[in-house]
Amino acid sequence: MPAFAFANTEEAVFEARVISIEVSRALDGSDAVQQNALLEGLTGEWKGKKMVSDGISELEVLHNIQVKPGDKVSVNYLKNVIGEERFYIIDYVRSLPMFWLALLFAVLIIVVGRMKGLKALISLALSFVVILYFMIPGILAGYNPLLISIACSFLILFLAIYITWGWTRQAHIAFVSIALSLFIAGLISLFFTIATRLTGMASEDITFLAGNGAYNINFQGLLLAGIIIGILGVLDDVVISQVSTVQQLHEANRDLSSGALFSRAMKVGVDHISSMTNTLFLAYVGVSLPLLLLFKSDTTLFQSFGQIINNELVATEIVRTFAGSVGLVLAVPISTFIAAKYWSASKKKNEKKKELEKKIEKKAKRKIVKNKK
Repeated sequence: MPAFAFANTEEAVFEARVISIEVSRALDGSDAVQQNALLEGLTGEWKGKKMVSDGISELEVLHNIQVKPGDKVSVNYLKNVIGEERFYIIDYVRSLPMFWLALLFAVLIIVVGRMKGLKALISLALSFVVILYFMIPGILAGYNPLLISIACSFLILFLAIYITWGWTRQAHIAFVSIALSLFIAGLISLFFTIATRLTGMASEDITFLAGNGAYNINFQGLLLAGIIIGILGVLDDVVISQVSTVQQLHEANRDLSSGALFSRAMKVGVDHISSMTNTLFLAYVGVSLPLLLLFKSDTTLFQSFGQIINNELVATEIVRTFAGSVGLVLAVPISTFIAAKYWSASKKKNEKKKELEKKIEKKAKRKIVKNKK
């Protein structure tokens, strides 16, 4: 941001539309380009007003912002102590394309999943509400991020499972299984975060947040909170699949014992572990790809493999990936065991019930015979 910004007395961010642009090159004939844009405000007190964004701010250069007429952009307004005003384009407005993408996702979920798809969307929206209105305000208020994340994770878990499945036996099994797996994975994450001495302050975003003196945040706890929320999403998928597998096996053959149910369902679970572990790893690699490219380039001091993995940014992703994978691996046998025990117990309960009904029926027949005599 230009030096002008450091002496401002008034600042605002609003949306605007680019009406026209004027591109000029540097006086020395170099390729440096300056785009002066005539803008029309779209929101707040700036709606309908016209202003000029002259010059390229650091944010425009950083994000490679090259605007054209008709583009919607975010504009930063600054006014300094002597009343001079400046307008800087800081980013594109991306809300409309993201809205259409979200709508496409919602329509597909409902068309394919029908009522369960609709319930899944409702639970997704409620999860967002829990994170936005409970977790984030709690962390910003100075509460322990780890405890806040655990509490909100269980609330999200409760909403996701019981809205989608209802108050059923399957839902109870899934809830207990995920809770146990999440607890163990959380302990492992805590242990190795401390063991590897991760501070949670390695990323640039955290640095900006730390510079804001308005909030007293435990950044190591914030790191753990992020790991736990990430693990929860993976566990939800795996556990529900395993519980459904055991249930379907039981319904297909009600004579299967708990051991048989467990061993057969575990064959499905092992395949799930293989695919989901790779998926989890690739998801984290995808997020960290620019960082990995930087470390392997010639512009960094970290050249050896050992130097790279010892960097806190990389170490954080390693701990995050393996902690999530451990939770995933544990969730499969835990959920399968609990489900198998439950369905085999329900089978025995049904058998006893049938035996009791037969005894009652025999006694009733004997009474009828005696009465006839």
